Amino acid sequence: MAKATTVMGGIIGVGLVIPIVGSLLPKGGGGTGNWAPLTDDEVKQLQAATAKPVKLTFSLKSKDSYLPMQTSDEYVWGIKVDQAKFEAARPDLFTKDGKSDLPYDVVNMNFVIFSPICPHLGCRFAWDESGNKFACPCHGSQFNFDGEHLAGPAPRGLDPLPLREQSGTAEIMWIRYKSSVEDRIVISYQS
Repeated sequence: MAKATTVMGGIIGVGLVIPIVGSLLPKGGGGTGNWAPLTDDEVKQLQAATAKPVKLTFSLKSKDSYLPMQTSDEYVWGIKVDQAKFEAARPDLFTKDGKSDLPYDVVNMNFVIFSPICPHLGCRFAWDESGNKFACPCHGSQFNFDGEHLAGPAPRGLDPLPLREQSGTAEIMWIRYKSSVEDRIVISYQS
């Protein structure tokens, strides 16, 4: 009886480990995810932006191992930039020869898209109109218009997200980065 219980426990354990480990791995083949389209109005808002970031909302579709496709509303912050000035303001995002230090172009179509998640502990920051900066309400981290870290416990500047133009539509990809570390370490790509 004891051996039968041990064997059954082992079978059940293996049956649970596979989906649990699978849910912890980055989705989308280790480096790719789904692209979420922006509306024409949001693209127009970005194009008209000057010294203020634009809050862009979109529907994020996700599928977990055993759950059906789910849709949630998300947002990001978009800024219109001059590439040379942005590279000078955010050297942490570029190599010495001006190439993106990330596996995607940080500046695309003269825009940068920032994840709304503070790199300190994962709270959502907002644009502080009166202070002309991004501010995290949880622990006081502050970032300038270009996402450069100004004050507070955040270990790095704001995290950019991929933006691309595909068949006449602007699309972004949701990436979650590890909090509380200096380096940008991808935890997951939304897929």
